[in-house]
Amino acid sequence: MSGGAETCGHVSREDLKARIDVIEEGYEFFLAYAAQGLTDDASSKIGTQVREYLGRYEAALDGLDEAFRAHLPAGEATEAALEVLKRDAEASRAFVGLVAGQAVVSSQLIDNLNASIHLRALLTDVFVLGELVGV
Repeated sequence: MSGGAETCGHVSREDLKARIDVIEEGYEFFLAYAAQGLTDDASSKIGTQVREYLGRYEAALDGLDEAFRAHLPAGEATEAALEVLKRDAEASRAFVGLVAGQAVVSSQLIDNLNASIHLRALLTDVFVLGELVGV
């Protein structure tokens, strides 16, 4: 997620869009992985990819609220929404990191992660805020 031509603050619009794409793609990949019924992540090609997606997802969450702040108008409502995003991103990051740190990542584990209210709330936050900033 590198800087681009159009910047606001320290975070480019392209970087923000890249973070959003990683979160959306990760969620979709996790759905597909969960449907595979795998007992471990070493038994198939998709299994070997799960850790890559977990890592990218976790990295995209780091400072996500600040990335959005750079593109939203200042104000009380914005700050309140960014606090919610920050909490949802921190909670999601904790669970993603926990899953990534396991010796075995089964489809059932990823299914449970994907069902987490934290990941779902984060996805909704990202959709709403992404729409507001036009990415």
